[in-house]
Amino acid sequence: MSPESVMNIGRQAIEVTLMLSGPLLLSALVIGLIISIFQAATQINEATLSFIPKLIGTFLVLVLAGPWMLQVMVEFMRQLFESIPQFIG
Repeated sequence: MSPESVMNIGRQAIEVTLMLSGPLLLSALVIGLIISIFQAATQINEATLSFIPKLIGTFLVLVLAGPWMLQVMVEFMRQLFESIPQFIG
């Protein structure tokens, strides 16, 4: 197993991780920004106010993008398992 192949697998793993976590983090960021603007406009300074909307938004994104995320993970793992014989010999 060459150092190039190890770096390639690591790069692919990081790309898959970023691709899968992106929609969840982006939805939490947008919801947090909207709640922050609402809090600034109404002068409500409650730190726990954004927790439930972020939780619901993350759940909805997970429900909507879940099949795609699972497909990406399974495809990456399939490619990884199929490349094991090339790394051994």
